[in-house]
Amino acid sequence: MSADLLVVGTAVRTLDPARPTAHAIAVAGDRIVALDDDALALRGAGTEVVDLGGAVTTPGLVDGHMHPLFGAATFYGADLTSCLDLDDLRRALSAATAGEGGWIVGWGLDHNAFGGGPLTNAVLEEVLPGRPTFIRLYDGHSAIASVEALRRAGVTGPRRFEQRSEVICDSDGVPTGMLLEHAAMELVQAVMPALPDALLRERLGEALSGMAATGLTGGCVMDAEAGALDLFASYEQAADLPLRLRVAPWCMPGETVDEVIALQARRGRRWAVQAVKFFMDGTVEGGTAWLEHPDCHGTGTEAFWRDPAAYTKAVQQLAAARVQTVTHAIGDAAVRHVIEALEHVETHGIRHRIEHLETLPRELVPRLVRSGLVSSMQPCHVGYTKADHSDEWSIRLGPERAARAWACRDIVDAGGVLVLGSDWPIATYDARAVLTHARLRRAPGTSEAPVAPEQALTGRQALEGMTTHAAYADGAADAGRIAVGARADLTVFAVDPVEAPADELAEAPIRLTVSGGLVTHRG
Repeated sequence: MSADLLVVGTAVRTLDPARPTAHAIAVAGDRIVALDDDALALRGAGTEVVDLGGAVTTPGLVDGHMHPLFGAATFYGADLTSCLDLDDLRRALSAATAGEGGWIVGWGLDHNAFGGGPLTNAVLEEVLPGRPTFIRLYDGHSAIASVEALRRAGVTGPRRFEQRSEVICDSDGVPTGMLLEHAAMELVQAVMPALPDALLRERLGEALSGMAATGLTGGCVMDAEAGALDLFASYEQAADLPLRLRVAPWCMPGETVDEVIALQARRGRRWAVQAVKFFMDGTVEGGTAWLEHPDCHGTGTEAFWRDPAAYTKAVQQLAAARVQTVTHAIGDAAVRHVIEALEHVETHGIRHRIEHLETLPRELVPRLVRSGLVSSMQPCHVGYTKADHSDEWSIRLGPERAARAWACRDIVDAGGVLVLGSDWPIATYDARAVLTHARLRRAPGTSEAPVAPEQALTGRQALEGMTTHAAYADGAADAGRIAVGARADLTVFAVDPVEAPADELAEAPIRLTVSGGLVTHRG
């Protein structure tokens, strides 16, 4: 047998305790078939040899929480991520270009741009009077719609939804433009022009290729929105997906579990439905995180499922059916409820997950770890907060709850499984940024004060969060390490991601990405 791919001239961090280091890797098909001298012996006439000149190879990075097609389908139009205040927003809106039907669409707007004031469509009407305008805020759970956009959607007052969702209205019952959570936003999105499938496939490919260029070999897709499963299938008719994708469709309040169980049979060459996504709450900034005590505006006291017992029944049904559940839980009450729902349930070896855990009470950490639940967190979200608690997230929670922001180190030190991800398009998909934020607790290359620096991870812990811990969470015994027989997922860094300074790692080139034996990036 000869290798298809032979990687040489590299320092390998295998993350395999039985063989921690290596200097050569042989790949045949989608498997690692030999290491070191045994690998060199498999060089044949058809073997592609890649000499990395001393670069460092690790197991392939996996993004533990991402929305690639949702991002491609909804985060388009005017990029508002750099708007720091309302004057910035006015300038960006003035320069925005209208699309089909005269719609002006924007994305990525930070709540902090409103300077603590109410989030309404007043600035939209000031700059773009009479225009149908829809601005999605950075959290993906809220949007601001203009008067004309609301008119086209037939939204004239409050609505009642099965889920915790709201059309915000003033004291006279007139919509302010603020739409909280998915059902409310969908009222307007339903009348907006949809992007053509061909454009969606193009945008999806660009996003996934960009991810591979940052070292990602796979990702956990936390939705099946925008016709994702059919788009993945149609993409694979012409090309391989640059990343392996593990998909978790949503199960919303009022829905039964039967449909999402049936979806578990859907798969392609490099994607598969293998979990179900729930929401236990929304976001702190939107006032929809489920908190044990109200936020500073008196909100945050309700679950996304108006009947939390119905959520408990649904996740337990899925656990009995041997289907992995992943639950969005940001507030402390939401996290506590997910733990209570699953801590004494027979899981049949399935590793159920809690996503985000943005404000985690210290006393819950041991209970969380004992439950066997996997914690999934997004270090880049720290970048939306400030060490002095002057940001909207911190102000809403108050100093005590803000001080326990993204308690990554507490979970790891307690022996818990911690998976790291980006939540793209909510934050950058650059895997190097995820690793560096986890270590620095601030944006790389800046002098910002770190947020809760005692929660910083070591370089090794951060790397494990996107490799060994990610594989454990997925139940993938053949992944997350470099060993003979393991899946050939490799990420090659120009610097050592464990020992190099985190600010340096953030800018270091990715020399090679291999996903299941497929070379997806060369740097």
